[in-house]
Parts: sequence; structure tokens; C-alpha cells
Amino acid sequence: MASRRLRTSPLRRRSIPLKDRAPEREVCLELADHSVVQHSAVRFFGLEGSRDPHPQAARLAEQFAIQNRALFSRMDVRIESRYDGDDLLLQLSSGNNVGAVPLFSPTRGTPDYGLVVQPRFPWRGIGPMLADMGWKVAPTPLKLPLLRRSERRVPAWVLSSMILVRLQALLDSLTRRFESTTELRTAPRGRVDWTDYAQRQIPRGKFVAVPCTYPDLRDDRVLKGAIAFALERQLRVLQTQVERGAFVHRLIELCEHLMMKVRGVAPVLPSQSTFQQWMQRPMRSTQFVDGLQAIEWTADERGLAGLSDLEGIPWTMPMNEFFEAFAETVFQSVARRLGAQLKVGRRRETTHPISWSPSFVGSQGSLIPDIWLEWQDTTLIVDAKYKRHWQELQHNSWATVEDEIREQHRNDLFQVLAYGNLASTQRVIACLMFPCAADLWKDLRQENRLIHKAEVQAGTRSVQLWLTAIPMGVTPDEIATPLEDALRDDLFSASLT
Repeated sequence: MASRRLRTSPLRRRSIPLKDRAPEREVCLELADHSVVQHSAVRFFGLEGSRDPHPQAARLAEQFAIQNRALFSRMDVRIESRYDGDDLLLQLSSGNNVGAVPLFSPTRGTPDYGLVVQPRFPWRGIGPMLADMGWKVAPTPLKLPLLRRSERRVPAWVLSSMILVRLQALLDSLTRRFESTTELRTAPRGRVDWTDYAQRQIPRGKFVAVPCTYPDLRDDRVLKGAIAFALERQLRVLQTQVERGAFVHRLIELCEHLMMKVRGVAPVLPSQSTFQQWMQRPMRSTQFVDGLQAIEWTADERGLAGLSDLEGIPWTMPMNEFFEAFAETVFQSVARRLGAQLKVGRRRETTHPISWSPSFVGSQGSLIPDIWLEWQDTTLIVDAKYKRHWQELQHNSWATVEDEIREQHRNDLFQVLAYGNLASTQRVIACLMFPCAADLWKDLRQENRLIHKAEVQAGTRSVQLWLTAIPMGVTPDEIATPLEDALRDDLFSASLT
């Protein structure tokens, strides 16, 4: 019987070694969070002029994915290679994180590429939004090589805001420690240098100048000097950014306030060995480590060489936490206008423990609503979800929405209704809040369709269910106005019944 010849894929016909190719242009992969994009591997690696580019592109794509696996994971991005019969494609699937990181070349091992993940819902920019939110959350800068393509996507003061917050936490967490001190005293203390006293002090007639060495409980002046150094550098950077808006002036005020805490301490640029000694201390807290990292970022000459260098530092941020903090800012304004008591899950103020019996069989340990507003007779509980459900429900009927979205939405409804059982007031409003585009929000507001309401009777209690959305491209005070009007109507009607 004749033997059958196996057909091989065009990508496996022959082994082609990886070639050291310098990219002809700086390449930056861009996509939105929770999205999927595809790029031609041949064009991405600049192989258009090769005689048989697909096998080489396949090898490069595999090595590229392996070499940058940790970076893709840090950004919550998955990369796959697929051949569609005509071209080899790099398929990127993003998750919840936004930010920017460099990617390393599969042949050169240098950061010739970059990855930028942007929010899928339009926003006013990370700078103005962080200022409006009072830095409830902040991007996490990463100790990676600078990006070459996205250095101007993040303004310089954003890094300063992250550094100042860490320096503030470090100052608040500093504890006094015993240090060996040598000084002239009027009375002996600790170890006395009698030779110096007899040969130098007595001949000069300084009979009450006793040279003593003893342990003294005082602040770590070297560390405070490093903090003072970092604060002075950050203040100079911020003073070049004052035209960016009022939020930069508030950062300058914070920096000057922190400098008052280290007043009288000489600024010191710490050496690398000093950083290593600090990092080897026992019982290091998170605030201590983060604060040292902030000082190191400031002391890095490459980072302070110019504004473009500062702006090119890689960073990442979870969008669900960012959206929850933005919703919190909106309801801070609502609570202030309507006189409500505000509690937020971010600060663990809304935690309600779940008691299991026996305790070792339990799963979830507590319920933590995102936002809790309470009046005398009414409680509003808000669960902020960074999902596209609101957009789907506006453009499609419930029957035509994808099964996965329908199932997730049911779970979200059950969750917020469970939160409603935690309130002790007679009336409860359980609100699911989603993001949406600014144009859609303005249209719905004009049509008075921003809030979808339902009501559930539970004995003598009334639980209202609200579905609404807020845009990240509008100021928090403007978003708060229609929510305030709706709540005012409900509170007023409740006072009449």
C-alpha cells in the first residue's frame, strides 16, 4: 500500500532562524479595555520585504509572547497567534486594566515596542479626573524602561501626585528610633570621652563641656533628609506645570505642607547602599517600602532628565476601582447637597460580616456595598459596575441581549437586592450604576430617561430598584444634579406619606 504523505502547514515547511532585525519604526500596540484587536504579525515585525515572511513571523510571534508574558499578564492582556489562511495574526484580548508598558523585542531584547490600553468609555483624561476625585485611587507606576511612543499620554504632575501620596504615608508612618549621638553636655551621660575632656575641654576652660556618646530616641534624620530631597525635587517639577489647572496648585500646596513636616532637616540625596540598608530593615511596612520607592523614582536621574522622561514612566490601573472611586465622588456631591450620611466600601465603612455556623464551612466572609447614603427614613445603596450592560440595554431589547450579559445582569441585580436587606430604614433604594458615553447620557437626561425604576414590596418595607449610568466625560457636579433631583423627589414624596 502506498504510503500517505502528510501535509504540513506553510508555517512548518522549514525551520528559519530568528534574525536580528531592528524595527524600522517605533511600534505601539493600542486597544481599549475589555476588547479584542488583531494585527498582522508580518507588518508588526516589519517582514513585508521578506521572501517567505510567515514562518519567520510565526517564530517571532511565539518568542515575542514568551518574552513579554509577565508584562502582558500585568496589564491583564492575553496574546495569541492564529493563521487565517492568508496572514499570521497577533490577537490581543484586554481585560480590566488600563495603562502603558514597554514590550521587549524577541530578537534584540530591548524595549522597542509598547502596549497602551485605554478606557473603552471616553473620559476627560486621567489628570482632570484624578483631580476631581481627590486622588482616591491613582495609577501604579512600574519599574520598567521608559516608553518611547506614549511619553506624553500622562502629564508629569500625575507621577508627582503618586509620589506625594506615598511620601505623605511614609511620613505618617515614621517611628522614632534610638540613634547613637555624640555631643558636649553639662553633665556626664552614657560613655564619656575622658581623654578628650582632659586634653581639649579643660585647657580651654570648658569645665562643663563633657563629650558624651549615648543612645537617643529621635527621628531618623537621614531618611527625613531623603524625603526632604524628594519633596524639593517634586516641587520644582510641579512649578513647571501650573498652567495645567487648579489641581496642580493643590498638589503644590500638599507638597509645601509635607515640606513643613521635615523643616529643619537638610535635604540629602541617598546613595544606593543607603537604599539597600533601608530595605533590609526588619518589620518593613507597605507604607515604608512604597515611600522608599517614591524617593528612588525621584532620585533616578533618568526620570528627572526632562518632562518627557517623567511622562514616559510605565503605569497601570484597574478600571473597576477607578470607576467605583469616580461614582463615590459623584455621590459625595449628592450627599453634601441633600444632607445624607455617606459611607464607602473603599474605606471598609460599609462592611457587614457574614456569620457562618460552623465558621470553617463559610465562603464569602462579608458584604461590602460600594456606596451607602442614609437619611432618617431612607437608605440609598449603590453598587458601581464597570460593565457595558447599560449600553447594551439602551440599544437592544432584553430578549436580544447576549446570554452571558443577561446572566451577569441577573447576578448583579441579586447582589444589589441582597445589599438592600442590610439597611434598617423603612425605605431602601438599591441602585445599580454603570458607565456610559457622555453623548448617550446627555440624550437620556434630556428625555428624562436616565434612571429606570422598579419597586419590590417586602412586608412593611419598600425596596426600590434603580438602574442608571454615569459618563466619565462629564464633571461629577454635573452628573450629581439629575441624581439629586430624583432623590429629592423621592424623599419629598416619602415625607408626605
